Amino acid sequence: MRLRTVLATLTAGLAAATSLAAAGPASANFASRNACSPSVSIDRFSDALDKTTYDGTFVGNFSALAVDRDGSPVALEDRSSLFTLDPQTLQPRSAVQLADEQGADLDSEGLVVDRDGTRLISSETEPSVRRYSADGEILDRLPVPSSLLVSPAGRATANQTFEGLTLLPGGHTLLASMEAAISGDSTGTVRFQTWQRAKAGHFRLSAQYAYRTDAGLGVPEVQATPDGRLLVLERGFTSGVGNTVRLYLADLRRATDTSGVENLTGQPSVHLIKKTLLADIAACPSLGATAKQPQPNPLLDNIEGMTLTGRDHEGRLKVLLVSDDNQNPAQTTRFYYLRVRV
Repeated sequence: MRLRTVLATLTAGLAAATSLAAAGPASANFASRNACSPSVSIDRFSDALDKTTYDGTFVGNFSALAVDRDGSPVALEDRSSLFTLDPQTLQPRSAVQLADEQGADLDSEGLVVDRDGTRLISSETEPSVRRYSADGEILDRLPVPSSLLVSPAGRATANQTFEGLTLLPGGHTLLASMEAAISGDSTGTVRFQTWQRAKAGHFRLSAQYAYRTDAGLGVPEVQATPDGRLLVLERGFTSGVGNTVRLYLADLRRATDTSGVENLTGQPSVHLIKKTLLADIAACPSLGATAKQPQPNPLLDNIEGMTLTGRDHEGRLKVLLVSDDNQNPAQTTRFYYLRVRV
């Protein structure tokens, strides 16, 4: 939203991507000097792509990240461009334009690189999830529950639908996170929709779960961890104050399947997804970062994309984040290199 993975082949993908997050020493002293919390530390950040262009295309507006099968990071912008980046410098190596079935631009928000190299991409317009070839051809479109469609077709609010997209370990379950609550659900209770891969390779609708955000925050991204839990980004913005960005670990086990529950208000029998705070990004050291507008920490911006790039020698997850600058002079396209102990 303009406010502002690939786990199916997890073992191969993480192994291939280890070079991406080689971002300095990982000693205990280093981790403590750069700690955001007991669970999260930051290695470095990069503004290398801020307000740049590639082959005549603006580089920015990033809404999602993934790792391709060769270990290269792939960055999706919410105005229909998909960039393959150099793992070391982050400089674009190629760009593919995406479109819907009528040739119109997408408000593209979530990204998964599937085990065969195809791209699963969510849009918050309808919302939708489409499968594309690596060169941008539409191959398939997944079904979406009618209640999650934007009003008046459904109960969702425009620009607050499918923001996050991830494939759970094993490659059989795809999950999309709504950014905000649908009409009839209590404020801050958002739905996570899943699909199961059928024998023919297509995805069919499956269970749905409820997740409660912190007050005033939405969900811009989710990523599955190797053990099947989720990293969840929560984000908000207050004019004159800046961004709030928090990283949670969430567990789907014991959560109620809410696909048959019409309204998630006053439902004591519904068990929400359990979440545990890993870090408030505002608590990270600023590392010399500067901000173009007021922020609680100058390191912060409109963080919207996230992917896992491997593990370090201590078993911590290497997590790459990116901010969406909305092509706004007051915002920055910034990449963040984190280490996360789950």
